[in-house]
Amino acid sequence: MRADAQRNRARILTAAEEVFADGGPHASTEEVARRAGVAVGTVFRHFPTKADLLRALMKRLLQQVTDDAADLIAHGDPATALFDFFARLVERTAANRTVVILLAAEGMEVPITGPLGSLGDAVGELLAEGQGVGAIRPEIRLDETMALLTSACQGALQGGWDHDLRRRTLDIMFAGLRPSG
Repeated sequence: MRADAQRNRARILTAAEEVFADGGPHASTEEVARRAGVAVGTVFRHFPTKADLLRALMKRLLQQVTDDAADLIAHGDPATALFDFFARLVERTAANRTVVILLAAEGMEVPITGPLGSLGDAVGELLAEGQGVGAIRPEIRLDETMALLTSACQGALQGGWDHDLRRRTLDIMFAGLRPSG
């Protein structure tokens, strides 16, 4: 793909994230094109259908989540890296709620457990690092951590879960993961 085509594709995806977050399920492809600064035909050349655009957004989201985990493993503070990962993933899930809803409306199942399950090794490493420095209770298991993460993401997909409720819910979860005292 030519460099200008790659730039257009990236601008379209960035604009689409914003448009779907702002406009909800009724967001238009025309608005995506306008915000990306391209003609609507350019959007359709890259993404022939709205479903293609939504799938590309989901793929981009999963790549961002994978990159977040790798970055936190390599550079994060072991005492906070797992908590940072939780918070980032829950916020990204909430920000992409419309994309998930629209993909489901297109008949495409978007299971939260599948993508999170593929991150099990990374989450396990973040968990072990946090336990290694005493920031996470030693008896906490990976399956329990993944269940909490899945639950938090499912909650973030609910319409009434605003930022404050997500933060408070994560605070409760984090308190349960940390050693008492």
